[in-house]
Amino acid sequence: MQDYAPLVVSADTTGKRGVPRTTVYVYEAPVRMWHWINAACIVVLVVTGYLICSPLPTTSGEAADRFLTGYIRFAHFAAGEIFALAFVARMLWAFVGNYYSRQLFYIPFWKPRFWYGVAYETAWYLFLVKKPLKYVGHNPLANVAMVLMFTCVAMFMIASGGALYSEAKGIDSIQATLFGWMFDIFPNSQEMHALHHAGMWILILFIMFHVYAAIREDIVSRQTMISSITTGHRSFRDDD
Repeated sequence: MQDYAPLVVSADTTGKRGVPRTTVYVYEAPVRMWHWINAACIVVLVVTGYLICSPLPTTSGEAADRFLTGYIRFAHFAAGEIFALAFVARMLWAFVGNYYSRQLFYIPFWKPRFWYGVAYETAWYLFLVKKPLKYVGHNPLANVAMVLMFTCVAMFMIASGGALYSEAKGIDSIQATLFGWMFDIFPNSQEMHALHHAGMWILILFIMFHVYAAIREDIVSRQTMISSITTGHRSFRDDD
């Protein structure tokens, strides 16, 4: 499978002034749907997770008439379950989807060309080179960031979140059956709470880099990034 976009762009046959480009179908519909469901879940999880860790000030009145924290926890648990189920579905799609649907789950560390791409993309983001390389899917540096900062962290968040939820559901719950082994690794529940909270901040940092890189590449590297996760197609504009 070719890592780079085709080098030959389509000609402008309209007779009007335009920008020749090549368009490649990259992200299939299930991948795009998962991306936006995943994004919505993360927003809910981050907001509610922060409020669970740093609760809002208490309000006056009878405690029985107030259920704000309960609603926050419910939203967190519901979003977490949707996030986990969507992640499993995304993993399954990697087995039947196209080549680019699998980039989220592995790093081709055995390819020297891949590490050259990582070094080049690092230099590109540091403004040390002037011409970007054009990749059909994720570029090598994004591939590394996706696997390490999202996939690995998401798997930990699902496992640790399920284990923490099992404390309330009981040892005979499905959560305890699936994720109770986490307490063999982290016997101290408070430690797992702290690590789960730290994972939230890693995801926040990843989202910041992810959004910045997508906007930056859409503007300066002459290839569509933001629209590709909506339409599935990535266009590569011809170099001047």
